[in-house]
Amino acid sequence: MALVQPGLFDVPPALPDGFRYQPEAVTPEEEQALLARFAGLAFKAFEFHGFLGKRRVVSFGLRYDFNGGGLGRAEPVPDFLRPLRERAAAFADLPAEALEHVMVSQYPPGAGIGWHKDRPDFDKVIGISLAAPGIFRLRRRRDGGFDRASLTVEPRSAYLIDGPARREWEHSIPPVEAERYSVTFRTLAPPPSRPKRSREPGPGP
Repeated sequence: MALVQPGLFDVPPALPDGFRYQPEAVTPEEEQALLARFAGLAFKAFEFHGFLGKRRVVSFGLRYDFNGGGLGRAEPVPDFLRPLRERAAAFADLPAEALEHVMVSQYPPGAGIGWHKDRPDFDKVIGISLAAPGIFRLRRRRDGGFDRASLTVEPRSAYLIDGPARREWEHSIPPVEAERYSVTFRTLAPPPSRPKRSREPGPGP
């Protein structure tokens, strides 16, 4: 996969510091090849404390057990996802090996994610959106309410959550209207910041 360089105006000024967005991070042909491979993945309903969400996921490299097991090993990253991991790493100015957690998510119509921050076990978060658009919402609590921002993450786009956007802001995706896929890559937090078991609320269905 050839790297698509971000432009000068990829980040609307209203979005939080540390959030970057790049449209057309992959080509339509690459998107179709990835979607064809996703058909053979062993997706399972997202599970959080016994609750099964509408979103279906499969993890590679590492996985997080929200039922008390915490962070553990998963199947190795498959070869067909490695070029996409390299693309995501270049977008975030990281080595590909730093993206130890890879999660493919399938959003059937009506599926979304509730307000949350990613687990403190993780640090930087890079997402690649495929198949259909979604609304990416962000909020930060302040006296009297919230600061809010949002954008449409288009098919084949990439986003990075880092810095204040990662530490201070929550994010969510409302229920999608058409089937959407995303591939999320995460780095691990530095060991002193990574608890043995997190009790922070997790994402919704």
